[in-house]
Amino acid sequence: MRAVSALFSILMPGFGQIYNGQIKKGIFLLVVEHFDNMLGKINRSIQLDFNGFHQEALATVIYDAMLFYPGFYVYTVWDAWFYAKEGADKGKTAIPFIIGGFLGELGAIFASKLPFPTLICGLLMIIPMLIGMVIFRKQ
Repeated sequence: MRAVSALFSILMPGFGQIYNGQIKKGIFLLVVEHFDNMLGKINRSIQLDFNGFHQEALATVIYDAMLFYPGFYVYTVWDAWFYAKEGADKGKTAIPFIIGGFLGELGAIFASKLPFPTLICGLLMIIPMLIGMVIFRKQ
């Protein structure tokens, strides 16, 4: 089921690919996600931000690694969702995911000006992806 595959990848990039039976690709994406998350201190930043330490969260994150993450994250969700069903239109279905990746990058770049940077960046990526999954559910 496409939605389940995409939701697995939203939870952890690579899980959707493993759910689809693409074990090697899923493990590779899990490893890349782990190292990017670790190098960028993304989880630590999320934890600080959700607990009200917004400025400390912004100071903790390492932007060199973190700016790679939104595009990578959105790609893994799209990849899991797209390959869960044969015959989908690759060009059309990618558009909402590309928009989500672009908005996530903008949110990351302008994080210091946002009230809850990690929450807003996450929502900027996830909302267009969910809209795309609903619009193109029959593709």
